[in-house]
Amino acid sequence: MSKICEICGKRPHTGHKVSHSNKRSGRWWYPNIQKVRVRLPNGQVKRMKVCTRCLKAGKVQKAVH
Repeated sequence: MSKICEICGKRPHTGHKVSHSNKRSGRWWYPNIQKVRVRLPNGQVKRMKVCTRCLKAGKVQKAVH
């Protein structure tokens, strides 16, 4: 499953995990992506992968049964 927000395009980022001894190893930070049913402007309902920041900001309108 793709870990990219379909609204803002937020995607995973890379960096280093740094131990107490300052040893470095690679790691990833993933956005909090949720699969939600979204009501589109033309009235259609579509399932999309949206980050929680977009949900909280009201950039999408959730479709209720």
